[in-house]
Amino acid sequence: MEIVKIKRFSKRSFEAVLRFLPQLSADAEILTRQYFKNILASEGIHLFLATIDKKQIVGMLTIATYKTPPGIKVWIEDVIVDEPHRGKGIGRELMLFAIDYSGSLGAKYICLTSRPSRVAANELYLKLGFKKYETNFYKYRLGD
Repeated sequence: MEIVKIKRFSKRSFEAVLRFLPQLSADAEILTRQYFKNILASEGIHLFLATIDKKQIVGMLTIATYKTPPGIKVWIEDVIVDEPHRGKGIGRELMLFAIDYSGSLGAKYICLTSRPSRVAANELYLKLGFKKYETNFYKYRLGD
């Protein structure tokens, strides 16, 4: 397996992300080509795809970074392994890669959230040393 940072638009990577989004969330918004290109051009967004034999894209994760007075903040987002390839250690490899990559950015901590229904993912995060916090998460919807 190889994990590759996607820096430029390609039809292949775009179609893979389109395939993964419904597996992440039933209410994921439709991803347009232009929005995907904007993500790839963003300084604070690092999109990675996992491939098998350099042919088949089987997983994805996003690392979002931003700077605040206390330091660099890193959030891991959109971790997904394609349904037919789950249970093979791909998610673990993606997360270990994300931990190393985040350290190379100078981050001291990595944050992420995961729905309770994603049991295997939550178990993996705990096994990798992430600490679960009881916190109030707030979300405000803008517009309709």
